[in-house]
Amino acid sequence: MHFEFNLPQGAEDAIKLGVAYLFALPVGWYREQEAHSAGVRTFPLVAMASCGYVLLGSPSAHMSMEAQSRIIQGLVAGIGFIGGGAILKSEGGKSDNHVHGVATAASIWTTGVVGASVAQNRYLLAATLALLNLFTLRVLLRVKLKLKDDRHPKQDRDTDL
Repeated sequence: MHFEFNLPQGAEDAIKLGVAYLFALPVGWYREQEAHSAGVRTFPLVAMASCGYVLLGSPSAHMSMEAQSRIIQGLVAGIGFIGGGAILKSEGGKSDNHVHGVATAASIWTTGVVGASVAQNRYLLAATLALLNLFTLRVLLRVKLKLKDDRHPKQDRDTDL
């Protein structure tokens, strides 16, 4: 068995995992404050895990671009599965069917890309995705509720985009 420990590479990887975690933390914190099922634990873990998978698949002497592509494809499918678990349909009367959790699922998916971007040294892309994710969840929720109030003033509001 061959054991090699590359301290500079390990330190760089650890820093990238931390950056991915920190970029996802504000979205997780906001979702937790809004009492959503996915929050302060889920979002940073998705970003960190996505970063870790992409780091493991980084092209090197032992990993081809095709192998890295397969890792990213698997990551996208896996995050889609996690996001799918966040989507719920509540059934009421004929006109009262609501789907909840789509924004959470999309946000989880975006968080995965944040982590993958950090792994690829695409920090501006990761920061932009994280900020737009938070903006969409926080600011556009108010816009959605305002539009819904204007259209249906007496109906219950859906708090998850």
